[in-house]
Amino acid sequence: MLKLKENKEGGNMLSITIKYNGEKYTYPKGTSLLEISKDFQSEFKEKIIVGMVDGTICDLSYNVFNNSEVVFYDRTSSIGNKVYESGLLFVLSIAFKEVLGSKIIVKYSLDTGIFIKTEKLISSDDLDVVKNKVKEISEANYPIDKLLINRKEAISYYEKLGESDKSELLKYNTNTNVNLYKLNNTYDYFFGNLPVSTSYIDDFKLTLIDRNSFVVTYPNIYTNKLVYKHHEKLFNAFKSYSDWCGILNINSICDLNRIISEGNIDDYILLAESYQNQGLYEIAKNIYFDKNIKIVLISGPSSSGKTTFSKKLQLLLRGCGLNPKTLSIDNYFVDRDKTPLDEEGNYDYECIEALKLDQFNRDLNKLLAGEKVKIPTYNFILGKGEYIDEPMELGNNEILIIEGLHALNNELTALIPKRYKFKIYLSPLVTMNLDNHNRIKTTDVRILRRIIRDNRTRGYDCSASLESWHRVRKGEEKNVFPFQDEADVIFNSTLFYELGVLKTYAEPLLFKVGETDKNYKEAVRLLNLLKNVLTIPSDSIPKDSIIREFIGNSYFEK
Repeated sequence: MLKLKENKEGGNMLSITIKYNGEKYTYPKGTSLLEISKDFQSEFKEKIIVGMVDGTICDLSYNVFNNSEVVFYDRTSSIGNKVYESGLLFVLSIAFKEVLGSKIIVKYSLDTGIFIKTEKLISSDDLDVVKNKVKEISEANYPIDKLLINRKEAISYYEKLGESDKSELLKYNTNTNVNLYKLNNTYDYFFGNLPVSTSYIDDFKLTLIDRNSFVVTYPNIYTNKLVYKHHEKLFNAFKSYSDWCGILNINSICDLNRIISEGNIDDYILLAESYQNQGLYEIAKNIYFDKNIKIVLISGPSSSGKTTFSKKLQLLLRGCGLNPKTLSIDNYFVDRDKTPLDEEGNYDYECIEALKLDQFNRDLNKLLAGEKVKIPTYNFILGKGEYIDEPMELGNNEILIIEGLHALNNELTALIPKRYKFKIYLSPLVTMNLDNHNRIKTTDVRILRRIIRDNRTRGYDCSASLESWHRVRKGEEKNVFPFQDEADVIFNSTLFYELGVLKTYAEPLLFKVGETDKNYKEAVRLLNLLKNVLTIPSDSIPKDSIIREFIGNSYFEK
């Protein structure tokens, strides 16, 4: 049995003042967040699942001994949703072990759910049994206790259980003690917070993928619908990279840390870059050999590396004998006085209605017909298009490269025959996790990339990048992700080593976010994520690498 660190904090039952939503309330000293939350539950759509005390995210079991300002979250919030996810995965792992005798390995996001591998073969009937077990555990309302454990004891505990993924991860943790969560007789390590009991885990769906995998979906901040749509191309892109990393024995952050500590990271950087370049070359070759293709459309979520990808693709196409030309969708914005407004009354440049679609299609058709076309240049100061450049035309060996938010949306090029178009969806599809139950989210890698690039190229501080991220994500959910199946190919722009490099550049920026900043909690969460990976210097990263688009010194920055 693991030993708990003795809690030295005590105090009498004197009252404390809790500030919530600008109002002050009095409670006995040592009152838990759970008890306090009951007084404000009526203000929330779902059950309050986690709290924040003076800027620090805390489980609801946390006892408040000092005058504090408190904020609460349910699972409809980004913070609360992460807690719900972790709690669901904890209960799910226990249910699988109890009813099927199988461990689960949490892999990556798929559609609105999480893709999970199993050790043993499973069927739809097995998933029904597991689902019923999870519901049984939920209805039993078992407490989930947060325990402070000596790190070396925790490592020894997991080594005896044969759970090397957790023991190895904790070896790279420099803290004397670590937090583990206990449910009945199971101890687990989670990056982040968990609910205080199993009763919170009340809404989820399990969908069988094959005999060794399934997807779990649950309500998120964008939708409450538990509907999983299988994206075959995206699934294959994830699987392909995961399988290749498995060949290299790089399945978790621990494997990456081992390579770094052994001094072999330079070789693996070159391996990662070569593998990615090979994928890009295959795309260029496919475009070249299909003589019908005249327009290449590239889209993907923010910080996917679209600029570098596009320029590398252009070089490869030139090497094949084609002459690529670029066309910016932004030049086809409608005049500002005709630009649609968003929910807050601001100009919505991200909606497809903000573009002159008819003119865009007419110009493309004329170019395909060999005509010379005057292309507008949008003047953002005047808020309208101007004709200041020389006319454009496409020769026999020339091809258009169009990169943009709506590039995969058929509405953008509705009047262009399909045979002339080749669509590419680009995104960093992260397959390497912390351990078997703690995944590294693709969105976390993207926001780290964005923080670094925003600071380097635009002078934005970290807080500004974090502040705008929710708006960026909302736009992606509306304008990018729904059209990924339209792509002819999906390109994975992640590099398995990149988190160690991003750490070098992102940590100083994250540390600048002050405790009174409303984005402080998110900065701390990202800092805690980066604690798990060793630092990688950027010296050996090629100048044409996608990661250079964010950290700088790219060949394409001229």
